[in-house]
Amino acid sequence: MVARVLHGAGLTQQDILDVLLPLLPEGKLTLIMDRTNWKHGQSHLNLLVIGVVLGNVTLPLAWKELKHGGNSESRARMMLVGQLLGRLPARRWTVLIADREFLGQEWFTFLRRSGIKRCIRIRANTVVDGEYARDCFASLEPGQTRPLFEKVWVQGGWMRMVAPLSPEGERVIIASDLSVWDTLTIYRQRWAIETTFSAMKSRGLNLEQTHMTNPERVGNLFGLLTLALTWMLRVGEWRTEQQPIGVKKHGRPAVSRARYGYEELSRALRWGGEKFRLFLDLLRTPFPAPGGDERQPVRY
Repeated sequence: MVARVLHGAGLTQQDILDVLLPLLPEGKLTLIMDRTNWKHGQSHLNLLVIGVVLGNVTLPLAWKELKHGGNSESRARMMLVGQLLGRLPARRWTVLIADREFLGQEWFTFLRRSGIKRCIRIRANTVVDGEYARDCFASLEPGQTRPLFEKVWVQGGWMRMVAPLSPEGERVIIASDLSVWDTLTIYRQRWAIETTFSAMKSRGLNLEQTHMTNPERVGNLFGLLTLALTWMLRVGEWRTEQQPIGVKKHGRPAVSRARYGYEELSRALRWGGEKFRLFLDLLRTPFPAPGGDERQPVRY
């Protein structure tokens, strides 16, 4: 029954954007691209997603159902970014963050020509200035971070490169159009989209438990869940202003903003009344602007 309803759903991504865009804070925004995938039986479900960072979560703004397992192709990425640029112009984008899956000269050139700054992790064997990226940081010690002080030729254009090496020995090489400091600060926000995927899937709205295998229907469901997540987050923001989320001994919040909002929203949906009407009004009230370092100017 759910699958049939979603198959005939008239709600398009543009309709969903009509709800989401007015909720975004004013000014420039940090965008992230990533994939989420799972398997049902022999079917691979694979969504390419681009969203905006709101604190420690990402709000999906556009997505594309990939009809295959594995990595996305440059053409699919360019189509998705182009689709979003039609509603959210490049002047609103501070930067696009992506992991090392999202490489390719055609793709990098497209972003540059579209006026989109890039902050993208590259592979250790990516060739830069005629040598492997890993060789540029061969002497890096655990716990160290090292930039290249001159721009290098990466995927068809000049970019800055910086690499931290974690105490566990993981080297993260990042190519960027930003300053060294901003590259490190902004790339850390990439985990915000992992938080969103977790909230959409097994630790929240159970996207992968629908047993659907038709990509179009999965995409329709993802859109509906995006609206649900948006409402949860907006109510969570409101509730946090009234009563801040507690912090556990290890220093992390006791509950996510999405869960915090879900608890309050569930009670309002059950009992109705003034609070339910308030939460409906929140869907017309923009999210507050990010605080802390995210409000500082980005240097290029």
